[in-house]
Amino acid sequence: MKNIKVLIIDDSAFMRKLITDFLSEDSRIEVIGTARNGEEGLKKIEQYKPDVVTLDIEMPVMNGLDCLKQIMQRFPVPVIMLSSTTKVNADNTILAMRYGAFDFIAKPSGPISLDLVKIKQELIEKIKAANAANIKELASTSINIKKSVKKQIEYSNIELESKQRIIMQKDHIPSIICIGTSTGGPMALQKVVEKLPKEINAIILIVQHMPAKFTKSLANRLNQLSEISVKEAEDGEKLKKGVAYIAPGGYHLSVDHKNHGLTALITETPPVNGHRPSVDVLFESISQVIGYSKVAVIMTGMGSDGAKGVQLLKIDASVKVIAESEETAIVYGMPKAAISTKLVDEVKPINKIAETILKYV
Repeated sequence: MKNIKVLIIDDSAFMRKLITDFLSEDSRIEVIGTARNGEEGLKKIEQYKPDVVTLDIEMPVMNGLDCLKQIMQRFPVPVIMLSSTTKVNADNTILAMRYGAFDFIAKPSGPISLDLVKIKQELIEKIKAANAANIKELASTSINIKKSVKKQIEYSNIELESKQRIIMQKDHIPSIICIGTSTGGPMALQKVVEKLPKEINAIILIVQHMPAKFTKSLANRLNQLSEISVKEAEDGEKLKKGVAYIAPGGYHLSVDHKNHGLTALITETPPVNGHRPSVDVLFESISQVIGYSKVAVIMTGMGSDGAKGVQLLKIDASVKVIAESEETAIVYGMPKAAISTKLVDEVKPINKIAETILKYV
């Protein structure tokens, strides 16, 4: 098996050395070069043709966002962003996902993190996953920033029929749409959530594997681009139809259905499948809710989070489960694990998932 060739782009000599040392400990990874800024990085990508690039956001001469746009336009390669957890950097990291970055890692303690060892294993695992990523789909997701306004949606015939049915049947049984995703998820979520009509008779609950402070930026961005409202879930809030609630990074999201209606439960119980938030935790919680129709969706991501939850949901045969197809998944791990349960009702490319959801709502 050939080595994974990695180029490191970071303006800090200390960070370049630290990352190089970490990665060099893994026999499958070969650091073939480093660069001090985006401009130098572009030249070295063209020269060395790496398999994966790690890219800092804050750099002089050419910053990480501008460099990423050039990479995806000129010579697409999987890029892992390194970001500190300030609000500005969290917002920029979400933009990086829209520009086609494979994933990101939050630096533990700012631009120069002396304790970078905390994310060593995560970085190694993501580099290996990036090397196997669907680079064609990554490149196709690289899009320009749009103005921060609610989108005017163009609906397919199926979506229009569903929208009209929603308007006429608002008093019919409400639905819960629960979505699980991980690596590659921000762009996948955008392609689904922005197509859901604001009149939808459903509560939407989302688990996106992401650390604390980044999910709020993701929710704000999706809210700007969608007809429905999108927000980070808050503990104890009453859940409303026509709103998508994203699990806060670092916390599990489940629901309380003992009282009238549903309320959000945000907890810090131990990680499940190595994740907090966990898709399985959300799906298990939804499996216990009665009086609602349910649609579960599993999209791009590493690992198998959500597969056990699908099994619990499908104890009720009326629950519909949709998985993203291999052709569009940036990482096929989570959808593949869900499909392997043989309980998935529909396997669809990302551009067909929203209309498939609406078919069942």
